[in-house]
Amino acid sequence: MIRTGLLVLVLLLVSCKSEKNEIIVGSKKFTESVILGEIIKYTLENSGVSATHKKELGGTRVLFNALKAGEIDIYPEYSGTILNEILAGKRFNKFSDAVFYLDSIGIGIAARPGFNNTYALGIKKNKAKELNLKNISDLNQHQDLRLGLTNEFLDRGDGWKGLRDLYQLGNMDVTGLDHDLAYVGLENGSIDVLDVYSTDAEIKYYDLALLNDNKHYFPEYYCVILYNKSNVNRNIVEDIFQKLEGSINESQMAELNSMVKIGKSSESEAAAMFLSKKFGIRLEKEENNVFSRLVKNSVEHIILVSVSMFLAVLISIPLGFISFYYEKAGKIVLWFTGILQTIPSLAILVFMIPLFGIGSLPAIAALFLYSLLPIVRNTYLGLAEIPRGLRDSAIVLGLSKREIMQKIELPLSLRSIFAGIKTASVINIGTATLGALIGAGGYGQPILTGIRLDNTSLILEGAIPAAILAIFVQYGFDLLEKIILPRGLTTRKDD
Repeated sequence: MIRTGLLVLVLLLVSCKSEKNEIIVGSKKFTESVILGEIIKYTLENSGVSATHKKELGGTRVLFNALKAGEIDIYPEYSGTILNEILAGKRFNKFSDAVFYLDSIGIGIAARPGFNNTYALGIKKNKAKELNLKNISDLNQHQDLRLGLTNEFLDRGDGWKGLRDLYQLGNMDVTGLDHDLAYVGLENGSIDVLDVYSTDAEIKYYDLALLNDNKHYFPEYYCVILYNKSNVNRNIVEDIFQKLEGSINESQMAELNSMVKIGKSSESEAAAMFLSKKFGIRLEKEENNVFSRLVKNSVEHIILVSVSMFLAVLISIPLGFISFYYEKAGKIVLWFTGILQTIPSLAILVFMIPLFGIGSLPAIAALFLYSLLPIVRNTYLGLAEIPRGLRDSAIVLGLSKREIMQKIELPLSLRSIFAGIKTASVINIGTATLGALIGAGGYGQPILTGIRLDNTSLILEGAIPAAILAIFVQYGFDLLEKIILPRGLTTRKDD
C-alpha cells in the first residue's frame, strides 16, 4: 500500500511539473485583472500562440512569486504596486529604476496599456454632501465613520498604515473585507467609507464620491504587462503586445469593468468586445454553458479530494497504530496532526505554494495535511477502546502480534476508523473549494467568481454540487461500512 501511494505521488509530481507547450496567463482576484488576463490570452491566440488563463489567483504576492517561479508566464500588474509593494524593500524612487531591476531578475514588460488605476476612498455622495466631505483630510473631523477596507490594502506598504499616519486617522473603526463584499456593505449601511480602484464600475453604479487625496499619498498605478523572460521569447511577446501599448484609457477600462460587473457579461465577452472594437479582431465564441462548467469543475474537485484522501488514509491509519503502540512517538504524532488542524486552511494553502507552486499539487498537499487528524485520532481511539482482555486472550492462545492486529485490532477498530475517514472526507470537500485561489479549480471557482460579481447563481453553481458531493460521499462510506465491517459490529444494540 505504501509503495502504491508513493508511486501515485511521484506520478502526480511528474505530471504537474511536466513541460508545458502553451503560455500560462495569470490574473488576480478582481474583475479588471481577469478582463486584462482575457485580453492577453486572446491577443496571444490571435497571433497563433497557444495560451491558457488561470483566473483569480489571489493577491499580488501569489501572482508575482508564481511569475518568478515560472508557474505562470505573464500577467497584468500596476506600476504603483511594483514600486510600493513588490519591490518596497528596494526603495526605488522612479519606476524606471524598478523596470531595470525587474529586467535583471528575468522579468520583462511586454506592454503598457496606458490607463492609471490608482487607489481612492469612496463614500456615498449624499453622505459626503451631508458631512461636507471633499478631501481625505476631512475624515479627521468624522472619526466615527466606519471604514471597510480590503485585506490586501490593510497590509500593503502603500495602503492603510501609511494613509492612516499621514492623515492622522488612527481612531477610526476599520474592518477588513473582500473588495466586492465591501460595496455590498456600503449599500446596506454596515460601512461608510471603502477603498476603491479609480476604474471600478461600482463608483458610478453606487453613486459614490471619491475623496480628494489632498496630501498626495497614493502613487500612480499605470497598468503594465509583466512576463517571465526565461519562459517566453522576448521578441515574440513584445511584438505581439505592441498593439496594446497605450490602447486603453481610464474611461475605457471603467466601461469594460461595468460591462462585467453591472451588465453581467463575462470577462471573455468584454475582452472580445474590446479587441473587436479597437483592432477589428474577431474571436470565436467559447462554449461555456452551465453543464460544461459543472463537468469541468466536478472533475477538478473530485481529483483534488480523491487523491488527497487516498494519501491521507494511506498514511494516517499506520500513524494511528504507531500512536497507540508507541506512547512517546504517539504523543508527537497526535500533537503534530492536532497543530496542523488549528492552522487556517487558507494559510496551509499559501504555505504550500513555495514548495509546489500553484495549481492542483499544492492544493492536494494542503488537503492531505488537513485530513490527517480525524483519521489518526479515530484510529488511535478505536484501538484504545478494545478491551484489554481480548488482547490477553489472544496472547494466551498463541497469536503473534501481526495476527492480533489483523484478526482482532483492525476489525474491532474499523468502525472508528471509518468515522474518521468520513469526517475527513466531508471537511476535505468543503476545504477544497479554497483551492481555486491558487489555480486548482473545482467548485471553488464559480463560488469565487460569484462573490466577485455579486452573482448568487454562480455561487450556488459551486456550493450546491459541493454539498451534494459531501452527502454522496457520506452515504457511500455508510454503505461501504456495512459491506466491509463484520455483521456483529454493524448491528445496533436495539436491533
